[in-house]
Amino acid sequence: MWLQHDGCPAHYARSLRDALNEFYLNTPRSPDLTPLDFFLWGALKNAVCQEVPTTPENMEERIIAACARISLETIRRDVAIRRLQLCIDANGHHFEHLL
Repeated sequence: MWLQHDGCPAHYARSLRDALNEFYLNTPRSPDLTPLDFFLWGALKNAVCQEVPTTPENMEERIIAACARISLETIRRDVAIRRLQLCIDANGHHFEHLL
């Protein structure tokens, strides 16, 4: 059983951490949220779930169609520039909570 409280990482023995670090090289130390977490998933959910999907295949078709409708300009406008400005405003510190 693992206990995680108030967003702290689970506690585990140093020997286990060393073994995992040896087996899984260059693993991240944080959740590493990406622009997809802040933009794409919400946009897709809004587009795909306006009506209840009838089958898994129907859901897949809707997701593919919704992805095809997202333009490169939309991604540039909604993701890159906004995130860069927030990073500058936060002096390079964490800013995802501001999105």
